[in-house]
Amino acid sequence: MSRVSLTLATILIAGLGLAGCDRGAPEGAQESSGAVASGEIDRSQAGALMPAVNLVDPAGRVLNLGALQGGPVLLNLWATWCAPCVKEMPLLDELAGDYGEDLTVIAASQDLQTEKVQPFFEETGLEHLEPWIDPETQLSMALAEALPTTVLYDGAGREVWRVAGELDWSAPEIRAAIDEAVAAQ
Repeated sequence: MSRVSLTLATILIAGLGLAGCDRGAPEGAQESSGAVASGEIDRSQAGALMPAVNLVDPAGRVLNLGALQGGPVLLNLWATWCAPCVKEMPLLDELAGDYGEDLTVIAASQDLQTEKVQPFFEETGLEHLEPWIDPETQLSMALAEALPTTVLYDGAGREVWRVAGELDWSAPEIRAAIDEAVAAQ
């Protein structure tokens, strides 16, 4: 990553932190301010293509998001320092387990301190999500106004809807919105 790209990524991540999280939370995790993040389904960008970004895991495996076409994908942008992100990770893990192969759930860390991601997964005991990292925070630049941001894509890699902010992924109306995309496959 060039020095200019790294500086821009740092500025963007800092902006996301200010937009979606409040500095008053304990233990380094920041609570959502609600200023930008609504926590409601937004279909205004439906049809947009999923960015073909490479994610990496702590072992160095690479996942190109563009290669995930064929089934619906729920892409969550999160960070270990973001309290709403941390709060919804167990719910996303449960969602991934409930849908199994019918829905691919990708949790893409936007942490600049990538060494914190694997320990977070181990401490939290997540069973169905994998610790994917967006090392250049390209997804934040392309998709997010705040963290967490989650985008549901159809099997052709086109956006169905998105949510900026914390969401109860176990809520019946949210499951119904996901079921709609899964049934369309």
